[in-house]
Amino acid sequence: MTQTHPTDVDWEALGAALEREAELHLPALETATAWLRDLLRTDAMDDSAVGRVLDIGSGPGVISCLLADRFPGAEVVAVDQAPGLLERTRARADRQNPAGRVVTHRADLPEELADLGSAELIWTSHAVHHLGDQQAALDTLATRLRPGGILAVAERGLPPRFLPRDIGIGRPGLQARLDAASEESFAAMRAALPGSTSTVEDWPAMLSHAGLVPTGTRTFLTDHPSPLALPAREHLHHLLTRLRHQLAPYLPEEDLTTLDHLLHGDACTGILWRPDAFFLTATTIHTARACHR
Repeated sequence: MTQTHPTDVDWEALGAALEREAELHLPALETATAWLRDLLRTDAMDDSAVGRVLDIGSGPGVISCLLADRFPGAEVVAVDQAPGLLERTRARADRQNPAGRVVTHRADLPEELADLGSAELIWTSHAVHHLGDQQAALDTLATRLRPGGILAVAERGLPPRFLPRDIGIGRPGLQARLDAASEESFAAMRAALPGSTSTVEDWPAMLSHAGLVPTGTRTFLTDHPSPLALPAREHLHHLLTRLRHQLAPYLPEEDLTTLDHLLHGDACTGILWRPDAFFLTATTIHTARACHR
């Protein structure tokens, strides 16, 4: 069986789905960016002193536009490898931030990280784990911080929960087996990356190794209880479609059949219609500060 790793993902084709997913997280992200604003408020820096923000691996720009709202005096640079996602960012920024403070920059990562200029805040969400040498990427990002600036890295957290243990189809405990299969797929993805380097993923320690001073780790909850609105259901249908493809080599046929039932667009047992579907997940953000010179 041919195995498709996440390294083969066409991110541009996923633009609409990525935008919908990020919008589901907006309440949590609004709280998270308020926390980052408070971290940046020191004796040496206030909101007006934040003149530039880098969003590394910005995707369709949902967070870039949120950061522009949170830091009204800053230019926010959305950095991504996919031109199609940057076009989505520009369209969203035109709607939400017509002052032109959100700009886009196409860059190959990690090769061009050092060429992005400096900033008071660097945000990167679930992008570093797609780079072969995660520590080297953090080391480079640390050099882009202005004195007193903050590097915020959203990584890991908790995987989504969306169904009860026993859903009346197949063997109970499907989500636990999806988690285990996802870990196997993730390890295979990491091993296939150019320059893949193993490291203990202690993010505060990694930020310290990059020469920064850790300023705290917090986890922010995204909670959409049942009954789910259509955007959340569409996101779950898209997520399960991707998992069905990505995890096929790691799951037994019984679980693949269960996923097929959940993906059935017209069946009342499908994820688009089930009354017991919900969406619960958590985003963990690790932060560290550049020393004042």
